[in-house]
Amino acid sequence: MTTELKSADIHLIQRILPHRYPFLLVDKVVEIDGYSSACGIKNVTMNEPHFQGHFPGTPIMPGVTIIEAMAQTAGVMLGVGMDMIDTELLIYFMNIDKCKFRRKVIPGDVLKMRVDTTRGKPGGKIFKFKGVATVDGETAAEAEFSAMVDVQKD
Repeated sequence: MTTELKSADIHLIQRILPHRYPFLLVDKVVEIDGYSSACGIKNVTMNEPHFQGHFPGTPIMPGVTIIEAMAQTAGVMLGVGMDMIDTELLIYFMNIDKCKFRRKVIPGDVLKMRVDTTRGKPGGKIFKFKGVATVDGETAAEAEFSAMVDVQKD
């Protein structure tokens, strides 16, 4: 594990994650400390498709997309921290625990996702994470989640 902090812009994120519009939910990852922690940023905008129906006249980011954004931040962290860029990396949810929503996330908010690895190591397939999403320093959501890492082979 490296102790050098790194970051990922949208171009690097797309080389790690298979997600694309409208389901790529991380705009950048500003801090990556190996495979142990990361901080992702999601700029919430009104033109996202879920706001058409959630809820008309009162747009609120669905909680599941907040949790997915945390998971995508974890995926970028693993991709950078374990040198898995351009490897057709797939990461699958295994479970979500202790999930709580604390405040609404609305268009114009900047969602900051802090993710820490609580279990897992390079070369392993199963990882556990703790994530907290905040807006202006106020907790919007938190959860613990596990995921399985899979690299597609031709």
